[in-house]
Amino acid sequence: MSEKRTYSDYLQRAAMYNELAQFYKYSFPNLHMQYYLKHLKYMNKAMNFMRTNPQPLHGEATVRFLHTSNDSPNVDIYIDGKRVVRDLPFINVSNYLTLKAGKHHIDIYPAGNMVDSVLNKKITLEPGKSYTLATIDSVKKMRLLVYQNKPRVPVNESKVRFIHLSPATPPLDIAVKDRDVVFPKVSYKQSTEYLGLTPMTVDLEAREADTKNVLLPMPRVQFMPNESYTIVFAALSNNEREFQYIKIKD
Repeated sequence: MSEKRTYSDYLQRAAMYNELAQFYKYSFPNLHMQYYLKHLKYMNKAMNFMRTNPQPLHGEATVRFLHTSNDSPNVDIYIDGKRVVRDLPFINVSNYLTLKAGKHHIDIYPAGNMVDSVLNKKITLEPGKSYTLATIDSVKKMRLLVYQNKPRVPVNESKVRFIHLSPATPPLDIAVKDRDVVFPKVSYKQSTEYLGLTPMTVDLEAREADTKNVLLPMPRVQFMPNESYTIVFAALSNNEREFQYIKIKD
């Protein structure tokens, strides 16, 4: 099993090796260099951990927007009256935004048009948490769903979850190609739990639930170390078979 460490663990090790390096600086230059290199190694690990596991500050949360309303134009998104996302296309995800924890008001408009909003919604964000806010359904009945992200990953491992956002598509079994089902009966609007993985490239497929009928092949899906992923199924039309998947780093 891979060793699990936190940002604080890496900093503590880096500090310990720095103290040892300083202790041997003049008496044993070889030991000084050995421990100093270990100090640098763990400082680099700490920096890499922060890069791959962004953490909101105390009292803040992070959010990103995912646009899956297939008949909708590109959208502008406003939070508390301020435009924060401009011209977001279908099946695209915004960058993360940092917000104060608490209640916020969200308005979504067709890009460049502040006259007629297609959605307005109030949300509540908890401190220290990360969220994906997904637009769903047709533009005339657009809704916004909130999914909590869990981007932390054990060192040198990977993980993935699946979210079904294709309204005409029946429940899905997510499976390894020609092999076992990993997540059974994933229904519209449902998110699976995260599945921990050894980094790999694997052939997956989305089947009609409880059948061998493959609705969407997913060849050579790559999962990199120290990364968390969300795979979203999004409709391309109102045909149950016309949908695709997008893979997003958390």
